[in-house]
Amino acid sequence: MENLMKKLEQTKTYIEGITKGRKIQIGLVLGSGLGDLADQITDPIFISYEDIPNFPVSTVEGHAGRLVIGNLEGKSVICMQGRFHYYEGYEMDQVVFPIQTMRMLGVEYLILTNAAGCINTAWKPGDLMLITDHIKLAPSCPMRGPNAKELGPRFFDMSKAYDPDLADIVRKQAKDLGINLREGVYMYFAGPNYETPAEIRAARILGADAAGMSTVPEAIAAAHCGFRTIGISCMTNMAAGILKQPLNHQEVIETSLMVKKDFTALVKSLLRAL
Repeated sequence: MENLMKKLEQTKTYIEGITKGRKIQIGLVLGSGLGDLADQITDPIFISYEDIPNFPVSTVEGHAGRLVIGNLEGKSVICMQGRFHYYEGYEMDQVVFPIQTMRMLGVEYLILTNAAGCINTAWKPGDLMLITDHIKLAPSCPMRGPNAKELGPRFFDMSKAYDPDLADIVRKQAKDLGINLREGVYMYFAGPNYETPAEIRAARILGADAAGMSTVPEAIAAAHCGFRTIGISCMTNMAAGILKQPLNHQEVIETSLMVKKDFTALVKSLLRAL
């Protein structure tokens, strides 16, 4: 893990050289179609992923591919305007490298967001879901290999990967805003193909309410690092087999844009409460 820590130190030094050592409280990861929230950050510093030592580069439509560091609702934030995925060809340790970088920069809270397929047939596209837990059957884990003890322990608890106290705050803020916030379990699929109808039926039997190709590796790394983490999913489409129509990424982007007002209001309200 000496090599990982060396890379993290290089990345930290580069970012702090640009931010002049600005203290950062909260990390945000914005999923497909949800990146507009970063445009509301004041006194922003923009850093392209391409310019950051050891960082991967986002290749997905709807992901701007940069860090935005500044102030939002009175809090100092670092925002990933676009994330990395296993299906892009990156290894799991590369996918979570930005999360570990945030820990090196002193971030304490992490807000993970994503666009997800809706498995729960009582819900509809456009609903927001508070992630209460997740299921990952994909074999690869971002913490596989030698442990970086500077970041966290070899074996670590996942029973509160999504902080229950932060979840209570999100519930209250959603109620105050009049948002019908759903709650449920997010199931991780490696992608890039969408799930088959049979896989979605299996996921429902296992207790999943939403399906997606992100977030879970980051949540695992966050638990390892000791972050207080919250996850919010935007239901952008009904999952495979529920409706008689093929799935496509354009629908994901369009639905994300439709719900961005409620999504933005909810995240900003959470920031104010922290």
